[in-house]
Amino acid sequence: MRIFNDLWQKIKDKIGDYRKYIVRFFSDLWVVFRNNIRDYGMYIALVTIFIFFTITTSGLFLTPRNVFNLIQQTGYIAVMSVGMTLIIVIRHIDLSVGSIAGFVGAVLAVLIVTYNVPSVLAIPMVLLVGLGAGFITGFLVAKIGIPAFVASLGGMFAYRGLIFNSLQSTGTLGLNDPIIHAIGGGTIPAITRVAGMHLLTLIIGVVGIILFIYSTYKTRQEKMNYDFKVLPLDLFIAKLIFISAAILSITILLALYKGFSWTLVIVLVVVAIYHFMTNMTVLGRHIYAVGGNPDAAELSGISVKKITYFVFSSMGLLSGLGGIMYLARLNSATFTAGEGLELQVIAGAFVGGTSAAGGIGKVTGSVIGALVMASLINGMQMMSLGSNIQNIVSGVVLVAAVIFDVKTRNMKKIEA
Repeated sequence: MRIFNDLWQKIKDKIGDYRKYIVRFFSDLWVVFRNNIRDYGMYIALVTIFIFFTITTSGLFLTPRNVFNLIQQTGYIAVMSVGMTLIIVIRHIDLSVGSIAGFVGAVLAVLIVTYNVPSVLAIPMVLLVGLGAGFITGFLVAKIGIPAFVASLGGMFAYRGLIFNSLQSTGTLGLNDPIIHAIGGGTIPAITRVAGMHLLTLIIGVVGIILFIYSTYKTRQEKMNYDFKVLPLDLFIAKLIFISAAILSITILLALYKGFSWTLVIVLVVVAIYHFMTNMTVLGRHIYAVGGNPDAAELSGISVKKITYFVFSSMGLLSGLGGIMYLARLNSATFTAGEGLELQVIAGAFVGGTSAAGGIGKVTGSVIGALVMASLINGMQMMSLGSNIQNIVSGVVLVAAVIFDVKTRNMKKIEA
């Protein structure tokens, strides 16, 4: 009898230990979430949107076909939101990006269709057009001293007029170019299919997860070496499992359909480049320094004018790239191309956590913000809600994101 009593006591002790561990785990989780709410809020919003529309559409929202289409719809907005993040970080705004995108697309179509310029040459040429357009806006802001709102508003009207001039002799131009088709809806080679799934997509997804785990672990170790605060080990592992599972789920969904699209590849490359630039380079630190306090940055030796030139030129380049992706998705150049696109791009940046006061914002967050806005529109369309309801919801979400920024701007992270 004593043996059973001892055994029962050990079981109760174990249960008590597990209960204490679970309580501590969720207590630590709440502290981390509370102190990093700016970073985690958008991800929670995205997961909530996915769950809501999956339920309301009887699972149609998360079908492989719709996930693929959602990524295609988000691509050009996400690329341009990356550039807009840096614009807002340095306390400016650019209203010309939609018109630049439409103009670049029109010029590309004219070069390919009218002048028979090969797309491999025409694409770099029009990217330079976008870069130049952004530089002009930066010049007006940095050198002349015109407020960015006014300078970019003038650019919006000017480039909209240039779109009409570019297409007035031909009208709407349709394209039949394989490279443009690939950008608009093509996918990476399959190699072969395993169990009905796109093999190369699966391989890239798994490699991406491994690289993510390795880089995250390495960053954690570096922070620990310098006595920075990091997540408790159990929360760190839970974070790795959750994000890896999310990446794997999206990878499998895409592999069950057509695989990774070239649009997704372009977005990932742009995000990787700008994430590295903003987090690992002196230029990135200078951009955030200018956004935090332009006067102090100037006094410390940072050229605010040069940073302004760079950021607006970068925005023009990404607007050109977005215009190419937009053209490829429609497979034609039209007079109305890019209309209202600037508002979607700005919304993506704000919803993704970029502060309206400047100095705060992540390019990865802006991509998530663009995906949030695109998911809302896509889900409401699947529910057959009218455009008036879609606009109301989008407006409410944008205002809520700015309110969230105002309320959480001064919160300090104590966990990493």
